[in-house]
This record gives sequence, structure tokens and C-alpha cells, in this order.
Amino acid sequence: MSVFADTSSLYAAVVRSEERHRECLALFEKLLIAGRVIQTTNYVVLETTALLQHRIGLDPVRDFDQRVLPLINVHWVSSDLHQRGMRRLLRENKRTLSLTDSVSFEFMEAAGLRDAFSLDRHFADAGFRLLTR
Repeated sequence: MSVFADTSSLYAAVVRSEERHRECLALFEKLLIAGRVIQTTNYVVLETTALLQHRIGLDPVRDFDQRVLPLINVHWVSSDLHQRGMRRLLRENKRTLSLTDSVSFEFMEAAGLRDAFSLDRHFADAGFRLLTR
């Protein structure tokens, strides 16, 4: 069974100084050991990379690119998926909801994914099961 990985948990798994680093890293490893397929989109990769680069620097970006991304199935967002995410974002009308999250929800629904490796409550609000507490 597949699980969707979000920026919030990927960032926390990579950055040792994050409050929930140990929890996210342990859960990421547990998912891999259990044979769960971890999926995400290139929007999440872009968002995670930008946060790592801005907040910490390029070394964590290299680590993310070389050690984490090879373990994840990254799906490229099509024009259609982008448009569906944009419509959802505007329909939801929530300032705190990002386009990346809206596209993630649309991707998850289309792929039949219910589980999110995420710290972001927006996923739970959208009806997905957070694997983090």
C-alpha cells in the first residue's frame, strides 16, 4: 500500500534540529522497511528543496537529493493536475492552504491514496489519515 509524503514530514526527517525529527525519520524508515511505496509530486520536491536551501543551505539539499529522493516515487504534475489543484485552492478559499497542498490532495484522490506522511493538519482536514501523531 502506498503513502503520500509531504514537505512537512520530509523536511523534519532531514533536519536534525527540527522538533519532530526523530519521529519523522523513524516513521520514514519504518515505511521503507514495511515495503510501503512512498509517493510524492515534484511540487513537494520543489517546496522541500526551497525550504532546505533557504533555511539551512545547500548541504541538506544535496542530502535530500542523494539520500532521500531515490527512495521515493516522484510524480510530475501535469497541466491538468495543476489546474485541478488551482481550482481546489480557490474553491477552499483558505489563505493558509497552499497550491502544493491542493495539488497533493488532488493527486492523492486520483491515485486512491488515503495515508499521508505529513505533519500538516490540512491533510487530515481534507479527509486523509496522518501517519504522524
